[in-house]
Amino acid sequence: MKESMKLGGRFTLAGTSLTVNRMGYGAMQLAGQDGDKRVWGPPRDVSGAIAVLREAVASGVNHIDTSDFYGPHVTNQIIRRALHP
Repeated sequence: MKESMKLGGRFTLAGTSLTVNRMGYGAMQLAGQDGDKRVWGPPRDVSGAIAVLREAVASGVNHIDTSDFYGPHVTNQIIRRALHP
């Protein structure tokens, strides 16, 4: 019998004292699309993308999955604009 696992809540990253909520935000979809290239270039609505990120954080998200390859570099710039300072 497998041990059941609570999917909500919080957890501490291994080897650190950093505790995060299990519900995060995947930033890949913040980037736009250029022809058949998905996740490429800025989104059509940068202000909307910023609003989505701010709402995610206001809703309790405290970790964001991102990569320099999303856009490329576009999502990290949007995250910076949305959350700084």
